[in-house]
Amino acid sequence: MTQNERLDYLVEEFKTDSVRYKDLTTPSDTEGKRQLLRSLMNIRMPGEMDESVLEIQDDYLQERIRENGIVELGDIPEIRNGISIWQGDITRLRVDAIVNAANSQMLGCFVPMHTCIDNCIHTFAGVQLRAECSRQMKKMRARYGRDYEQPTAVPMLTDAYNLPAKKVVHIVGPIVQDELTPELEEDLADCYTNTLELCAENDLRSVAFCCISTGVFHFPNKRAAEIAVHTVKEWLEAHPGEVDRVIFNVFKDEDRRYYESELQ
Repeated sequence: MTQNERLDYLVEEFKTDSVRYKDLTTPSDTEGKRQLLRSLMNIRMPGEMDESVLEIQDDYLQERIRENGIVELGDIPEIRNGISIWQGDITRLRVDAIVNAANSQMLGCFVPMHTCIDNCIHTFAGVQLRAECSRQMKKMRARYGRDYEQPTAVPMLTDAYNLPAKKVVHIVGPIVQDELTPELEEDLADCYTNTLELCAENDLRSVAFCCISTGVFHFPNKRAAEIAVHTVKEWLEAHPGEVDRVIFNVFKDEDRRYYESELQ
């Protein structure tokens, strides 16, 4: 099956699976079909799917990622003491773990085609990722009550499925609603510390952090970079040999400048 045939097949299968959108007109162009498939994946509630469909989804997503270009750890220069900066799409990185800026429901972004990192990671991992997140959250609700939501700075580890990375660390960062406070700064530092602790416990030797809590969570980008670099440096110094490489993954030029300034 060619990539175009996979795309056509998956669009129709996900339309049928959605029920509500089963009669939606499919665009004739490739980009339109890609956007429709991604949107249908984005809105799909967690649950099982036919193995034959998942197999083709996996083949399709892995080929899309190869087309985008997989970035190996050796392709990313080390700045100093096991720390790197890399600008680009985190779903391209072949590292032991990538960090997802999640929300407290821990099920990914349900907004079709949203550009947040949560949406991108779930899209290219495949629908199995949301299903696993849901299974883990059901266990937590069984333990702590049906209204349980994931607390800030408490990481959750899942497989990465079709992503080049081995694992995904999902973590809820602090939300700045009015003004930045010392408590919010401490929460952000805890996001980095707790993620590194989790990686060390699971022998994940390389980890790529996104810019946790910036963007829609409104944490000031410059201060976020300062806290991230300071916290990671301190942790690596206190835990020699437990994590080999920490990558600060940035998307915006602004964030790259902030991290470069902190690592000069």
